[in-house]
Amino acid sequence: MSFRSGFIAVIGRPNVGKSTLMNAILGQKIAIVSPKAQTTRKAQLGILTLENAQLVFVDTPGMNRPRQPLDTYMLNTAHNALYEADVVLWLVDVSTPPGGGDKHIAALLSEMPERKPIVLGMNKSDLLRPAQVLAHTDAYRALVPSAQWMLTSATRRDNLDKLIQILVSELPEGDALYPEDHVTESTLREMAAELVREAALYHLQQEVPHGVNVEIEEFNEENPALVQIDAVIHVEKDAHKAIVIGRGGQMLKQIGIQARKSIEDLLEGTQVNLRLFVRVTPDWRSDERRVRGFGYEE
Repeated sequence: MSFRSGFIAVIGRPNVGKSTLMNAILGQKIAIVSPKAQTTRKAQLGILTLENAQLVFVDTPGMNRPRQPLDTYMLNTAHNALYEADVVLWLVDVSTPPGGGDKHIAALLSEMPERKPIVLGMNKSDLLRPAQVLAHTDAYRALVPSAQWMLTSATRRDNLDKLIQILVSELPEGDALYPEDHVTESTLREMAAELVREAALYHLQQEVPHGVNVEIEEFNEENPALVQIDAVIHVEKDAHKAIVIGRGGQMLKQIGIQARKSIEDLLEGTQVNLRLFVRVTPDWRSDERRVRGFGYEE
């Protein structure tokens, strides 16, 4: 039996469920999720090794019109993954009909100089009303007529096995690209920073989350029973710092409680002492030097 392997770029508009789908396929949390746009900022690898194949998913930021240097970085990240992948998994929210963003992505796919397999994942099928099924699925299929497709629900795990089978069939033959016990390339330090940001996204409202960035200043594992983590939450305005801290420090406390639990789950029960600090870095998303300094480099 031949073995297949390759990179699968998971692309789509913001909030179509790309990270949720990858986590569901891998059976563990690799990428943070939230209902807010721009949750995913960097390409994130998720590696699924089967008996006959190794699928290397590249979860990408939602494709949107860029307005700031950070947006440009995220769009370029998605484009790079798209052009370097062996297979493209285009994920859409099938509970709504195609919009301008979907049509833009379809045009981008049709203009790629190198033709490569495209699989259309119609996610959030659990939100479809019966009267919408044919109209919505036909409209998306018309955008990429040659693509294989599958209705899915990442939250309910509907048809994920069938989607995986389609993706495997489109991968080229080849040896595994990573050891079979690898699930991601992200370090614990990077994942801890993302889990703090996820907690902030969960608790904060309106415009504040988009201007949040998290840096880990200390990740000390010298004591195997207790990991010490110091994390700085960067915001863009003094008013946002006050919101993140909250009255009497309550908001920051809630963020810390959730983040600490998530990190302890990641570390499989190892206790974590998490200290959070809030720092104002004015308009960092609009400052290309700051954006690169926070690690958003291609």
